Amino acid sequence: MSEFAEWDSFYVIVGSAAGALIGLQFVVLTLVAERPPLRAAEAGAAFATPTIVHFGTALLLSAVLRAPWQAVAPVAALWGVVGFAGAAYTCIVTRRMRRQTTYRPGFEDWLFHVLLPFAAYAILALSAFAAHSHTREALFVVGGSALLLLFIGIHNAWDGIAYHVFVRMRDQGD
Repeated sequence: MSEFAEWDSFYVIVGSAAGALIGLQFVVLTLVAERPPLRAAEAGAAFATPTIVHFGTALLLSAVLRAPWQAVAPVAALWGVVGFAGAAYTCIVTRRMRRQTTYRPGFEDWLFHVLLPFAAYAILALSAFAAHSHTREALFVVGGSALLLLFIGIHNAWDGIAYHVFVRMRDQGD
């Protein structure tokens, strides 16, 4: 389908970035894991794991939309399922953030770990319904959602690393 062909370069860039950042997260987590704080697992489930999920979703969307689809319906159904699953996962993350006791989230944390991801996933899910009648616009929405998830992941990865370097390691030095 020619609509998809026009997105080749975009998804190669987004997918490559997401894949590289997933690998980088593993390296950083390995370096930080030398001295994990108490209750690190519950904080990791609330803050670190969602970052990998967002990068993974951007990578998945990039791979799926690069496939040679003959029609928009099957791929729209697939990205709709990904959007619904991501929105449900964001609800789980919200519960994990509330339950963990290692760190008290502020507004920026709620924005980048709950509100923006939920919006990206919900818009992704809803765009699947418009894909048949408004294919071009729906593809822009999917691209925007993938890019938003990539930027959310970048922000959250940086925020988590900065917290470990500037707060936790400083507190351990005292």
